[in-house]
Amino acid sequence: MKVNCERAALLEGVNLVSGVVATRSPRPQLTCIRLEAGADASAPELALSGTDADLALTVRLGRVEVSEPGSALIPADKLRQIVSAEDNEPTLAIEADGETAHIKGADAHFQLHGFSSDEFPAIPSFQSVADGSDAKASLATTSGMLSGLITRTLFAAARENSRYAINGVLLVREGKKLEMVATDGRRLAKCTTSTDEKGDSARCIVPSKALSMLLKLADEPEEAVHMAITDSRAVFAFGDNPADARATLSTSLVEGTFPPYEDVIPKDQDIRVTFDRDILASAVRRAALLTNEESRGVRLAFNGEGKALELSSRAPEMGEARIAVELAGYEGDDVEIGFNPTFLTDALKVIDEPEVIIELKASNKPGLLKSGSDFVYVVMPVNLA
Repeated sequence: MKVNCERAALLEGVNLVSGVVATRSPRPQLTCIRLEAGADASAPELALSGTDADLALTVRLGRVEVSEPGSALIPADKLRQIVSAEDNEPTLAIEADGETAHIKGADAHFQLHGFSSDEFPAIPSFQSVADGSDAKASLATTSGMLSGLITRTLFAAARENSRYAINGVLLVREGKKLEMVATDGRRLAKCTTSTDEKGDSARCIVPSKALSMLLKLADEPEEAVHMAITDSRAVFAFGDNPADARATLSTSLVEGTFPPYEDVIPKDQDIRVTFDRDILASAVRRAALLTNEESRGVRLAFNGEGKALELSSRAPEMGEARIAVELAGYEGDDVEIGFNPTFLTDALKVIDEPEVIIELKASNKPGLLKSGSDFVYVVMPVNLA
């Protein structure tokens, strides 16, 4: 293999693929990036691939010159360090013969010992999954819609919870509706959008690591993203043609049954409060300054007649805080309720609309935060006694 690459594009690709490469593995090939230079002279490209056996990513680079097609398997950490360090070079030459690779700049020559590219595990292509006998659904959306769904749900997913099924985000496709739901048992975020066409119904749990990588790949909001889903795997291809995608991410799915989330979303709230998003976010952040591990809650005291809210917090060894907020609208009786301030600020960070609605029932019932018609967030109260 002999190729000349634009260094900036190569570094971007190596950084992306390094995100899925195993940092430690009894199979050293999984700590490597596979480089494959295409043989099509009319459309020269270099494909970079990495995997940790559960998650796999292939990124295609078009700004290359291919002198000899071929492939190489190079340790990811050293490849990344070398390409990053050669920051004065506009292009880099990469040559490989067997298990040895050479990376050359104007005044530098690095020789790396890797592995035979034949030892790299096979990565399922989009087409092989979409056309396979176990394919459940195939659908398409845009990069902007997908990243919006992920951004407004992923933050609420559990981290290393023993209930394995909530260590990811539920993806649901029904008709034209595409929905994502995440929960950690104390809060739940649901975001909904619509696709252009009706398609196969699908329901799967996508791992958080895969979703974080999809956010990094989602550069252009209008770019097409194709999805193919089986019982155990999902593949995401970025670009108009999934067979020749700019980037293809394949992931194992989380096993287990996601909780019946529709039962968790309150339906009978009789207190409705309208806020300016930024004013509420500022008040919660300031009230949270005087909380600690023992008193992690912030008290919200709503006054309907005065259309006012007082947020208060106290930590015995530090002191207490009181923040007054005027409400844009209030319907219902007065109520006092406590929430973990981090849970509120996490949701407010991902909301684009300037107006936020919180619906409540009682001090011991969950709160419901809404933004527009596509985002719903349920948060359990905390005991402030």
